[in-house]
Amino acid sequence: MTGTRKQKKPGANGHSRKAATAAAPLPRVGLAALVLSLVVLGLLAGLNVERKLAIFVAGDVASGDVTATRDLLIEDTESTERKRRQIGDLQPPVFDLDVTVASRIEQQVIEIFNELGEADADDLERVRWQISEELNAEIPLSTLRMWRMSDFQGLVVESVLPWLTERLSGGVARDRQALSTYAGGIIVRDASTDEERLLTSVSEIDELAGLRENLNVFLNRELQKPLRVRQAVLALIDPLLTPTLAYNTEETTLRKRGVMAMVEPVYTQVKKGEIIVRQGERVTREQQIKLQALMSQHSEYFDSAKAGGLFLIGLMLVLGMYLVQVHDRGRVPSDRDGALLAVILLLFGGGAKLLFALQGPLSAGIVFMDVPGDLFPILLPVSGATGVLALFFPFGMCFFAVLLLAFICGLLGGGDLSLFAFYFATALFAVIFIKRAQTRSELLRCIFPLFGATILTWAGVSLMDFRGYSFVAEGVVAATANVLLALITVLSLSAIVEMVFGYTSRFKLLELMSLEQPLLQELMVSAPGTYHHSLVVSNMVEAGARAIGCNAILARVSALYHDVGKIKNPQYFIENQFGQANKHDKLAPSMSALVLTAHVKKGMELAREHKLGQEITDIIQQHHGTSLIAYFHKKAQEQAEARGEDMPREEEYRYPGPKPQTKEAGLVMLADAIEASSRTLNEPTPSRVKNHIDSIVRSIFTEGQLDESELTLKDLHLISEAFQRVLTGIFHQRIDYPDKDKAEAKGGEQRQREKPEHAVRSGEQARQEPGLKVVK
Repeated sequence: MTGTRKQKKPGANGHSRKAATAAAPLPRVGLAALVLSLVVLGLLAGLNVERKLAIFVAGDVASGDVTATRDLLIEDTESTERKRRQIGDLQPPVFDLDVTVASRIEQQVIEIFNELGEADADDLERVRWQISEELNAEIPLSTLRMWRMSDFQGLVVESVLPWLTERLSGGVARDRQALSTYAGGIIVRDASTDEERLLTSVSEIDELAGLRENLNVFLNRELQKPLRVRQAVLALIDPLLTPTLAYNTEETTLRKRGVMAMVEPVYTQVKKGEIIVRQGERVTREQQIKLQALMSQHSEYFDSAKAGGLFLIGLMLVLGMYLVQVHDRGRVPSDRDGALLAVILLLFGGGAKLLFALQGPLSAGIVFMDVPGDLFPILLPVSGATGVLALFFPFGMCFFAVLLLAFICGLLGGGDLSLFAFYFATALFAVIFIKRAQTRSELLRCIFPLFGATILTWAGVSLMDFRGYSFVAEGVVAATANVLLALITVLSLSAIVEMVFGYTSRFKLLELMSLEQPLLQELMVSAPGTYHHSLVVSNMVEAGARAIGCNAILARVSALYHDVGKIKNPQYFIENQFGQANKHDKLAPSMSALVLTAHVKKGMELAREHKLGQEITDIIQQHHGTSLIAYFHKKAQEQAEARGEDMPREEEYRYPGPKPQTKEAGLVMLADAIEASSRTLNEPTPSRVKNHIDSIVRSIFTEGQLDESELTLKDLHLISEAFQRVLTGIFHQRIDYPDKDKAEAKGGEQRQREKPEHAVRSGEQARQEPGLKVVK
């Protein structure tokens, strides 16, 4: 029988979780559920549910209130044009400076002097007429004779023309009064070199009339010439004078247009929620412009870009959650985790979209207080949704869930960065506070710190977009309602999640820890020895869990139920035999091994039947790992050798596994083996207990049973110390009572003689094989 049965090879079910994680794909069903939920939420985001706006023209009487559905910047065209004209008027005009005027005057004067020098006395009248024509002025003959004098010509050439050249090079206008209209000054541009200078004061510029007067003063005061000479000089120079500054119309217009084009438009800001026009008011032109601008910004029935954006960003966050957990070797979201998160996203994302669609009618329907419509998204208890997830997810997964929910609900709620910040901060603090709650009463007390965090978050959000103290006060009311709704969400939705998805919350674990539970009561009645063993193991496991910082409640409850499968056949386990005949004496070793391994399968069946939760069921399945039932395997080898048969296969005497996949499962395995084998200790002094624990832990570790549990060497050291404290307390020394001790010693010797041989041997074997309890 033992030689013909086919079993799986050792460790067939004990693959390394890290290797499996690297080789196996991510949980497909949960990931597919999340992707599908993002597709649905993307379609909701693209769907436009805003009410159609009523458009009124100037002069109409509004039949209803029109409220801005978003922030708008509306250009005030009249103010913009007025500002541009003002800036254009301040642009200095461009005047071209003609530097050739002085040289032309000098050339004309020299030509006149040459004509006079070449003319005879008889031709003087003809020359006078000719020069008068050139100068366009009647020149007396006496003045012409003075022009012929060499002293006069020297005066003009050496003194008057240099003075005139200097004055003309600075710029001379025809009428300086016309330049005074340019308040910003003028730009003087040298046409020959394109050099420019800005003259802010036109008083620095000469005009033709002033130039004549200055020339007369120069001749009179500086050169001290008589009136007759001064008049002769002015008669020669005055007809030749022309302005050196010419207004450049084309360049001035071009620059003016350029400056006006650089002027920023003047905008009128409209805030989201602002009432543009009230019912019964006569619409003004300004209100009509705002209504038209708001209508032009109104989205179509479906915005595909917005839908695609939500899907892609949501997908990146989901993939980030999976990849971070894989990289950090944390709890990779299972199919159940993905399905729960998908349901939460759909439920609260759809709620945010519904609230956004109804916020207009809702705000109009509340007559007892004037609540702005954009405060209604604050009522959505996103912190309650993440609080539910905090009961079942590790913190790393909760952080990504918070980020994902805040992003999706903020976008679907029609909000901006402020709404996202409110959702994110309040949801993150809800996770922190609820993670610390161990009982339902502590969960209820979480409302106070959560209320404080929510109010502070709202204060920060309202300061980012301050709309007055009345708006802040109304937001405090909405934030208070948000906290109450979040608490109700956690209390109600957590029970539904436990029932539908099969999660086990810490509150349910506390209920399962009660010794009044029907399954524990049945274990106590049917298998009292196993019941006592489970109590001791639970104490050891709890101490070890607290030492290494894992889930102490889950570990303790799992230890209480880890051997419930022995209820079916309690008499096949020596702790329940109490000196009776051992049933394994009449069974083949292979059959005894089947009986022992069956208690794991039956324990899983009872756990599912009593709805203990998947976490506890997994620990029941893994608490023996793939360890070898060494006693019956050796016994089978001895029988096969005596009969001359083939040696039994080792895999037939191993538990089916898998090996412990979590720290809690590894703790239960260690405590189970140590507690069972510690019963064989004689005179269990603290040093013997310590050596015994170290030996068992070393054996289990060496065998590789803890390879997939993520327990480190440091953890094993802390666990050994915790186990030693518990077992030392159980095996504490008592005061010797001579008479009673003699009687107990005598009774112990009698019981030892009556104990079946293989039971004694199994106790010895338990000290060597960590996976083997006394008579398993």
